[in-house]
Amino acid sequence: MDIHSKEKSMTIARKRKSQLDALREEYAPDKDTMNGILYKYWMNKRETPDYVMLRRIKELKEVDEAIKSLTGTEKRTLVTAFQATSKVFNHTVDVQANIKTRQNLLLAPEFGGRLEQILVQEGQEVKKGTLLAIIDDAGLQDQLDQIKLQLELSKTTFERTQRLWDQKIGSEMMYLEAKTRYKTQQKQVDQMREQLSKTKIYAPFNGVIDEITARKGETVAPGTSPILRIVNLNKMYIESDVPENYLKNITKGSKATVTIPVLNETQNTVIRQTGNFIQPSNRTFRIEAPLDNPTGLIKPNLNARLSVIDYSNPEAIMVPLRVIRENAKGETFIFVLNTPEENDGYTTAQHFVRLGKSQNEMVEIIEGINANDLVVDEGVSLLVDGQKVTRIEQ
Repeated sequence: MDIHSKEKSMTIARKRKSQLDALREEYAPDKDTMNGILYKYWMNKRETPDYVMLRRIKELKEVDEAIKSLTGTEKRTLVTAFQATSKVFNHTVDVQANIKTRQNLLLAPEFGGRLEQILVQEGQEVKKGTLLAIIDDAGLQDQLDQIKLQLELSKTTFERTQRLWDQKIGSEMMYLEAKTRYKTQQKQVDQMREQLSKTKIYAPFNGVIDEITARKGETVAPGTSPILRIVNLNKMYIESDVPENYLKNITKGSKATVTIPVLNETQNTVIRQTGNFIQPSNRTFRIEAPLDNPTGLIKPNLNARLSVIDYSNPEAIMVPLRVIRENAKGETFIFVLNTPEENDGYTTAQHFVRLGKSQNEMVEIIEGINANDLVVDEGVSLLVDGQKVTRIEQ
């Protein structure tokens, strides 16, 4: 008989054995009673309820004998066990996150007028300082040219007056008037140049023209008529809100993993910033981590999953949650197999344990067992301390 067939047979046998024990306890007729039941059966030639009960007891006794033949011993529970080992355990906090970029701008003009030219197309990559659009200056350049001519004249007059004043020739009034006229016109030229510079829109950083929202020839107003959007996809980051109870364990430098489901992509990162403010509405604080985007497929506002390591143990003993038992006092324990005596199977030992953090159906054992201990897995619900058992291979 192979292992799987043996396990199946033993499972059925144990169930029938439990039924037999229950029947023995509930219904145990003495010899005279049993003879009376059999006499009634032979006289009436029909099965009375008492007779059926006796027949069931007989059948279950046969199963009891079968158990003995399968195990080679009497009343031994079959169990499986695994060897406890120590390994690195990283507990993570999983939170929903949002992908962002700080270089995502909708550019609006600072000068009102007719949109004269749009010099780029959607999807075009541009460098910082690239001229993107031009707004009609409404004669501002002509005015500047005239003021610049006046400035040259004022400058010449001022320099001549200053030379004479240095030679003690002329009046102080003439010198001060020439100086004031020159400085005033110089300021006017600077202001005009600044105004004229606002008719041209330049790229504030390296990026991609994501969309153009205005058309050539349209009239645009300062601050209220966006012309185009520029986005830099090379400086992406992920942002999320984390419950305040993780404030102590999640800090700048904490390791994390980002998962982007729609792209089927995962990458490692490090928390570079944690918020200094707790949101009163949901009792969370904000965390932020950088993202690599070499292909440019990661876009702002994509949904992602952020897993941040909030606890790490390089030599943790982990066991499945299913092997943990709890008594009426709320104490947790597991069963360990002692080294078998010669040809006499294993004996169980009840170990009370202190649990640590759990994740993915596994729990950390802080105290109570050691590495290399044999921990009972299947069959643990049938055990008591000091019970002799038979271990089968998993």
